[in-house]
Amino acid sequence: MKFSVSSSTLYKHLVALYGAVVSNPLIPILENFLFEITTGKLKITASDLQTSIITELALDVEGNASIAVPARILLDTLKNLPDQPIKFYIDDGAYSISIKSDMGQYNLAGENATDFPEIPEVVAKTAIHLPADVLKRAIQQTIIATSHDDLKPAINGVYMNFHEGGFTFVATDIHRLIRYNRTGITGIENPPFIIPRKTLLLLNGLLPSDKQEVQISFGTNNVHFNVANIRMVSRLIDEKYPDYENVIPTKNQNKLLINRVVLLASLRRIIVYTNKITHQVKFTLGEHSLEILAEDFNFDNKAKELLDCEYIGEPGLEIGFSAKSLIEMLHNLDAEQVSFHFSQPNKAAVIIPNQQEEGEDILLLIMPITLH
Repeated sequence: MKFSVSSSTLYKHLVALYGAVVSNPLIPILENFLFEITTGKLKITASDLQTSIITELALDVEGNASIAVPARILLDTLKNLPDQPIKFYIDDGAYSISIKSDMGQYNLAGENATDFPEIPEVVAKTAIHLPADVLKRAIQQTIIATSHDDLKPAINGVYMNFHEGGFTFVATDIHRLIRYNRTGITGIENPPFIIPRKTLLLLNGLLPSDKQEVQISFGTNNVHFNVANIRMVSRLIDEKYPDYENVIPTKNQNKLLINRVVLLASLRRIIVYTNKITHQVKFTLGEHSLEILAEDFNFDNKAKELLDCEYIGEPGLEIGFSAKSLIEMLHNLDAEQVSFHFSQPNKAAVIIPNQQEEGEDILLLIMPITLH
C-alpha cells in the first residue's frame, strides 16, 4: 500500500489528535496513531481509552490497509520537514512504514492495527447542534473550577444539562463553583451528564472561535462531538453530581461593586506576601473603600492596599479569601465590573460579572477562608 500526502496537512491533523495520545500507557498500543486506509480516504485515530479523537483526509489511493504508527516519531519527523509531498509505503503484514521525502527516507516499526482498542460508535438517541464559539466559551468559563481530586470523580468534570432553549454547565472543586447558563440556543431535553476535564481541555483546543456548527450526539455511556473533519468520542463520568443549587446562597444583604481589572491587579501584587499554602487575603469593607490585607506570619511579610468601591452592607465587615482562587476566577471574566454578594464572613460569596453577553448568565461562588 502506498500513498502521497502533503507533509504540512498531515502534520496539522496529527497535532490535533496528539493530545489523546498517552505516554507510557498501560496498553502500549495507545502510544500510536491508528491509520486506516480505504479507497480515497485516510482515517486517523488517537485514544487514551477515556477520550478518542478521529480525523479523516482525502487521498488518491486504492485498496484497504490498516496499521498502528508510532505517534511521537512520526510527529517529530513531520515537524522538521518543510511543506512538501511525501510518500508513505505501508506493509501491514510486516507492520512497517517507510516515508520518503525530498530529503531522504525514514523507516518506522509499526504495530498490528487489530490490537488498537475499538472506538465506540454512537447510537444516537438525541443530537443537538451548537455554534462552535458558544460551546467554546461555555467550556472556557467553567473548566477552571473543576477538581483535580481523583478520589472525587464526580467533580473531575463539567456537569452539562441541555434543555429546550439552552443549556447549563456547572463545575466545582468544593472550594469554588461556576454555573454558566445560556439561553437563546436551539436545544432539546436530554438527561444531564458529566464530561471529564481532560476531554474538555482537548475539545476546547479543537473548537474554532467562529460559528461553525458542532454536532453533539449522546449515547448511553459516551458523547460524540463532530466539528469540520474531526470527531471526538468521550466516556461519561458515571457518578451523581452534587446538588449544587443548594449551596448557592440567596439571601445576601452585603453587596460590593468594584472594578474587576483594578481588583485583579491588586491581588496579583499582594499575593506574593500571602502564606504560600493558604494564599489568604483579608477584605475589610467600608462604604466607599475596600482594604485588602495580605500577611505571612511565618516570614513577617505583609502588604495592604486600599481600593475604591461601592459597598452596601454591614460596615467594617471582614472576610477572608484565597487570593489564588480569586485571581483565577477574575482573570477568566471579561466584564469591567463585578459584584460580590455575601451574608456573613463564614458563608460563601457569590460573584456576578456586571456585563455579560446576550443570553448568558454567569454565577461564580467562592468559599471564604477562616481568618486567623
